Amino acid sequence: MDEMKDAVKRKMSFGQTMRAVLWSFIGLRKGAEHERDMARLNPVHVVIAGVIAAAIFIAVLVLIVRTVVGQAAG
Repeated sequence: MDEMKDAVKRKMSFGQTMRAVLWSFIGLRKGAEHERDMARLNPVHVVIAGVIAAAIFIAVLVLIVRTVVGQAAG
């Protein structure tokens, strides 16, 4: 139980967590940065940032498909 409380009190801001998650989506992370971030990431922020990033990714894909299909039909 104490581990969970400690995890939630970690030092990285939501913006820093969002940046780490976005870099992870792209797959361009240095090993040293990854290790440093793992010790400081707040798990609650990671989940929220992951959901936001996934929603943005899906929205961009839908926009691209609609644009391509709209141009092909018109």
